[in-house]
Amino acid sequence: MMTIGVLALQGAVREHIRSIEAAGAKAMEIKRKEQLAEIDGLILPGGESTTMRRLIDSYGFFSAIQQFGETGKPIFGTCAGLILMAKEIDGQEAHLGLMNMKVARNAFGRQVASFETDLPIVHVANDFNAVFIRAPYILEAGSDVEILATYDDKIVAAKQGHYICTAFHPELTDDNRFMEYFVEMVEQSIKTLAS
Repeated sequence: MMTIGVLALQGAVREHIRSIEAAGAKAMEIKRKEQLAEIDGLILPGGESTTMRRLIDSYGFFSAIQQFGETGKPIFGTCAGLILMAKEIDGQEAHLGLMNMKVARNAFGRQVASFETDLPIVHVANDFNAVFIRAPYILEAGSDVEILATYDDKIVAAKQGHYICTAFHPELTDDNRFMEYFVEMVEQSIKTLAS
């Protein structure tokens, strides 16, 4: 059975596990880089991006995640995960540099500025309930990046090949359509990598 891992260093790990299982896939908490060999797709959850980067370095995940992506296996970053995946971060050094985009951290304001809204998302839904918590957004996206959703003219979901990211938290609602889309991406990549 296809297995999707959630990087379990910090953030909404349990919620992602629940969402993966609800979307019909097997879920695994990833706490050691060796476990990456056992999974078909990876989720970088929300949390605090600077803390997550420190933990990624401490546990030797940095080049392991980059290599995982280079094999063609899908990676999905939510909120802080989106920041980790960006090639550029406004005002600071980038982290994993997987996606050709520039992002702004905490761009919608502090915790009190958290909100929910229904968004149309390409490939996913016309009315997806998106939960934003101290959310970033994408300032610029390269020509190879497909914009999946915008809010208030700000890019809040994007896809580049087998990489996908959201500024919001799809795992915090009972709507599993975004996770189902990621599961489909992983299924497709298994077929492609096997051929």
